[in-house]
Amino acid sequence: MSDSHPRVVVLGAGSWGTALAAQAARNGLPTTLWGRDAAQVEAINRDHENPRYLAGVALPEGLRATTDLAEAVADAELVLVVVPSHAFTETIQALAPLRPQAAGVAWATKGFEPGSGRFLHEVAQELLGPDVPLAVVTGPSFAKEVAQGLPTAVTVHSTAEDFAQQVAEALHGDSFRAYTGNDMLGAELGGAMKNVLAVATGVADGMQLGLNARAGLITRGLNEMLRLNKALGGRSETLMGLSGLGDLVLTCTGDLSRNRRLGLALGRGEKLADAVAAIGQVVESIQTADEVMRLATRHGLDLPISALVQRVLHEEITPVEGVQMLLARDQKPEFPSHWMGG
Repeated sequence: MSDSHPRVVVLGAGSWGTALAAQAARNGLPTTLWGRDAAQVEAINRDHENPRYLAGVALPEGLRATTDLAEAVADAELVLVVVPSHAFTETIQALAPLRPQAAGVAWATKGFEPGSGRFLHEVAQELLGPDVPLAVVTGPSFAKEVAQGLPTAVTVHSTAEDFAQQVAEALHGDSFRAYTGNDMLGAELGGAMKNVLAVATGVADGMQLGLNARAGLITRGLNEMLRLNKALGGRSETLMGLSGLGDLVLTCTGDLSRNRRLGLALGRGEKLADAVAAIGQVVESIQTADEVMRLATRHGLDLPISALVQRVLHEEITPVEGVQMLLARDQKPEFPSHWMGG
């Protein structure tokens, strides 16, 4: 891979994929954006705008879009996958035979593999093989703000330190800070699980339960993330950084979050199907809640907020019943005794 100007291809022309492709192109890197929708790709090339996902946001003139996956990746030196989690496996499968040998693969997808509950780095490693450098790009980042050039900080985690650095340098710019780390599991858990917890804070705000309730849910939600992370072997400091606390605070408080907006709608009494239809894009929390609880059950963990979000999203209980069940829980220590040296 060339040190200064690697050829970047971004797979996925949704809001986040478009924003990250724009960021790389602004940094002077030759950047290609791959998408399935021919009309959307044509609009990006002709008007330098993604009218469906980032209407009104000007994209760099050097950013090129295509619907041809083989053409897109043919001379790529860095591949960045930015598709919804349910499309991640098929995208990696399609990429595998086309990827140039020198190209490492990173992704900014947040979630788990549907059905199996596997982390995305496990999926990528299995499909691409052990010799391909892999990295996850995550952190508190709304696509619209990144596309508009507003200040943002993310983190890039990889077991290959040099590859993490290459991905970070491709994205790092005047208003976009990219840090690095090597805890892929912890970084992925934070990026996925915060979507579930954002539904809970959205519900509370939709029910007008107040700012105290919101802060309590964020903090106890972080506690659930930390406990599951510990059971899985991730590092706690990862979740105290951008991929955990940072992303959790943003998603739980920012109304650009689809998952928070879903919670707000449910808290106001709207039906799940109506709320999802109104948002009009993939809402990752619906799938992710099932996978989080599958992992919690496997490790014998009690995650009350996540469990109740799952039941609300399956329409087994109403949001009001979920809040009542949370408030009815017995008094207990804030932290497990073994965390306190007990």
